[in-house]
Amino acid sequence: MTSPVVLLVDDEKTILDALRAQIRELGAGGVRCETAEGVDEAWEVLEELVEEDSARVVLIVSDWLMPGTRGDEFLAQVRGRYPTIIRVMLTGQADAVALERVRRDDLAHLLIFKPWQPTDVQSALDLALLNGEAG
Repeated sequence: MTSPVVLLVDDEKTILDALRAQIRELGAGGVRCETAEGVDEAWEVLEELVEEDSARVVLIVSDWLMPGTRGDEFLAQVRGRYPTIIRVMLTGQADAVALERVRRDDLAHLLIFKPWQPTDVQSALDLALLNGEAG
């Protein structure tokens, strides 16, 4: 049996810690959380998880503004390689052009704006877990 995995990607460790704690508080105890402090690390973690028989990545939450590759570019690449993973873009700074691209090109299933609410994280988890059961 595979366990659902959430991959959190943000260059700020405090954001990663807060999201992980919130997922735990929401009672998603059966969900494993992995973190990456940038896109390069996220690819490493994701590829390791995909190879792991006991794990199934159901959700990626990625910040938009990070050094190197922006979150929308990362999510576009994820969509191309792993289309069944639910993609969420987390942002406090995305400009209107980036947000329009995310919507137009279907790069993310959800947009969450900082500061987020517990219901935002719950919605992302619900979508991912429902999708995971169907897939």
